[in-house]
Amino acid sequence: MLEGSCLCGAVRWRFKGLPESATACNCSACRRYGTLWAYDHEGEGIEVSGATKAYVRGQALGFHFCPECGCMAYWRGLSVDEQGRRRIAVNLRLTEPGPIAHLPIDHFDGLDTWDDLPRDGRCIRDLWF
Repeated sequence: MLEGSCLCGAVRWRFKGLPESATACNCSACRRYGTLWAYDHEGEGIEVSGATKAYVRGQALGFHFCPECGCMAYWRGLSVDEQGRRRIAVNLRLTEPGPIAHLPIDHFDGLDTWDDLPRDGRCIRDLWF
């Protein structure tokens, strides 16, 4: 299990298990936030706690950050799927780097094509160390 928290510790998340990869997105929001995402469904693989402030972008996502220290903690889908599940992604930059250093980075072109891009062999340790 991974755990992450904002800088002041008021907002926390838990990811059950270990993600298979981290996603770096180049959309106008993620690029500015500098995030690396791990995805699942709220209440299943991911649990979040603590009061946040959300920036709602369009009609799909709310980006949640700590109102005290400003760290971007997670995004949450605004709607649920056919099974009643809500998509959520946590910012892996809020956990300790050691356990996730080996995870490959998946690149998502959220700016132009809305496509997954081929892996280039980089992993999280290449960005942090």
